[in-house]
Amino acid sequence: MSGSDKNLSGHGPVIGEPLVLEFDNNRLLPELYGEHGKHLSRIEQTLDVSLANRGNQVFVSGEAENCARAEQVLTALYGHLERGAEVTGGDVDGALRLSLGVSARSVSETAGENGDAPSASDRRNAGGKKNGKGNGNNKSNGKALSKGEKLYGGVALRTQRREVLPRSATQADYIKALLANELVVGLGPAGTGKTYLAVAAAATMLVEGHVDRIILSRPAVEAGENLGFLPGDMRDKVDPYLRPLYDALYDMLPGPQVTRSLESGEIEIAPLAFMRGRTLSNSFVILDESQNATPMQMKMFLTRMGENSRMVITGDPSQVDLPFGAKSGLKDAMEILPKVRGVELIRFGEEDVVRHHLVTRIVKAYNRRDAKTDAKLPIDKKTSRGSKKAAADVSDDKGA
Repeated sequence: MSGSDKNLSGHGPVIGEPLVLEFDNNRLLPELYGEHGKHLSRIEQTLDVSLANRGNQVFVSGEAENCARAEQVLTALYGHLERGAEVTGGDVDGALRLSLGVSARSVSETAGENGDAPSASDRRNAGGKKNGKGNGNNKSNGKALSKGEKLYGGVALRTQRREVLPRSATQADYIKALLANELVVGLGPAGTGKTYLAVAAAATMLVEGHVDRIILSRPAVEAGENLGFLPGDMRDKVDPYLRPLYDALYDMLPGPQVTRSLESGEIEIAPLAFMRGRTLSNSFVILDESQNATPMQMKMFLTRMGENSRMVITGDPSQVDLPFGAKSGLKDAMEILPKVRGVELIRFGEEDVVRHHLVTRIVKAYNRRDAKTDAKLPIDKKTSRGSKKAAADVSDDKGA
């Protein structure tokens, strides 16, 4: 398809002939299409196009702008498969989200799913110049890797077990920040990939030799329940709090290597309280669930950074498990760190949730409920509540 055959701005015309995408490796196509063609169906529903596959070709019909996006998504996912990775439903949704440039809700809630399919006016042009053969037959080479790189903003994290690609524009910005900055703070709700991407970046830098070790830490705070006495040695006691970090590590690196690295100290997982007095040099250090750190713990952690080290702080300010009235160290740090040169702050929103689509709806429902509660409060009660909260913060600072 030549550049004159399509219009990528606004509501473009419907193309006269189907756009034909041709893929070289037939063995990759079943995974590209998905079981019973579910990936193609997802693309059809979200982009309002019609897809028909025959042999190693996919015929795309519909509005020219949407056909261009479908081409971009399919070629990006095919390139992902060519590099030895797998394509899941989440990868398809991520590619669609990036091609549309709209919220995750527009991808998760297509027509018939608590919302309408996004209109063309809601979609940002994520395409570029056509990279086809230009033979006048609407035919292009599906293995064009540059299209995938353009879709993902040229960013990817390649570990020994998988290639991790961004699934939203904010994730792309986050990956860029992780690779370029010495201190990055990732804020946002659960399911946005804050911790997972940070561990992926750490594993990438360890394998490439940019750092000598990975240090992962969390405050050992129970999530609203008292677990009581835990048997075993120190590692047995703290492992339940740090299990999500182990899960991410085993996703990125081979199991035997993770075991060896944990035994040798190349990878260290420890509670935040054990960081005091240390200088962490040549390390990639991640503090997860930082909203459960106290202001004093946060200051202690931030001042552990040594030469040739990188630090990442992740947290969700809305999920604080500290005792009632205690100030979160993450909130305290956010009053200070944005003014410090060299600190990169990335804020995720509910639209960046990349877990099950129900998670997106649940987060939005909680946020709507909280907003209504605040709106119903009389002004004097809002002021009173704010004053009490400020007094509690001052009391915490004095106690520290």
